[in-house]
Amino acid sequence: MKAGYSPGLEGVIAGETSISTVGKKGKGLTYRGYSIADLAKHACFEEVAHLLIRGRLPDRNELTAYRQRLTDLRGLPVELKSILEKLPAKSHPMDVLRTGCSALGAIEPEREAPDMYYAAERLLASFPSMLLFWRHFHLSGRRIETASNEEGVAGHFLHLLHGNSPEELRRRAVDVSLILYAEHEFNASTFSARVTTSTMSDFYSAATSAIGTLRGPLHGGANEEAMRLINRFATADEAEQGIRELLAEKKKIMGFGHRVYKEMDPRSPIIQEWSRKLAEVSNNMLLYRVSERIEETMLSEKGLFPNLDFYSASAYHLCGIPTEMFTPVFVFARIAGWSAHIIEQRSLNRIFRPVAEYTGPEPRAYVPLEER
Repeated sequence: MKAGYSPGLEGVIAGETSISTVGKKGKGLTYRGYSIADLAKHACFEEVAHLLIRGRLPDRNELTAYRQRLTDLRGLPVELKSILEKLPAKSHPMDVLRTGCSALGAIEPEREAPDMYYAAERLLASFPSMLLFWRHFHLSGRRIETASNEEGVAGHFLHLLHGNSPEELRRRAVDVSLILYAEHEFNASTFSARVTTSTMSDFYSAATSAIGTLRGPLHGGANEEAMRLINRFATADEAEQGIRELLAEKKKIMGFGHRVYKEMDPRSPIIQEWSRKLAEVSNNMLLYRVSERIEETMLSEKGLFPNLDFYSASAYHLCGIPTEMFTPVFVFARIAGWSAHIIEQRSLNRIFRPVAEYTGPEPRAYVPLEER
């Protein structure tokens, strides 16, 4: 193995960014200098999206105008609705978003540099519309109206999902989760978007690349797997025993540990508190108690802390979100970060072209077909 080789590019600096810091000593997780704790406590997701994509926090009038712009972009073109109707009912929702994103890029192609802001906001506004149009069509045959006036991306999604305006606690819980998921530096999906962008490809192709990367269970699918794990146990005691057995079998427990954070993921306590609030309001503490016991067991047995995905699972479940939609909610959030990185990559572009360590045969002579 050559010096400097790093499997998975772990620890390799592959570029510069002014968008976020992740796990930096003395800084923690920040979006353009603002701490994730402050943003989750005081901001709404649309403020954070504006911060990431446009580079600064909006004032009150700008935020009102920005929210209205996103509301106006929620409708879907007829051609896209037709494509969504033709997708199989058994498709994974992530496949629906990947296809919808790619199709929208063909229907509304990006033509000029300023369009990148339109493309970013179009996807930010319409991803929930794509997913729920497809879902309701295949569940009931209804072609729902996606251009709702519900406030915010979180409210729009929950309204389309359940057919009515969400309770404020659930709307805010999802809103905070979108803030937490919005950006995370050069993670796999963001890096994929930047690699595609570096070839001077279009905005929608870069976003489609990112969705395909997030589709994998080692990246975006962890919250779905965490929910399936939590649902296996009827009591906290059963959860503790089950986790110990899984660890003895050397099974991977999803939702714990992180490539960057060696200790606590700073986002985890924030979403954990929302999971607790939702459990209390729902008068259903089981999922939260089971989650707590799994966390305690993982810490004592493996020294691992939960990451954002773990308590997001129970929080989303308590908001009535189907498990298979957990990763799509990640997309609703992360398109803000992906968009910021696509725009940044374009401004300082150099095509990515790393080298590989060759491990194949030494040079050898070709053997004619008749002599083999």
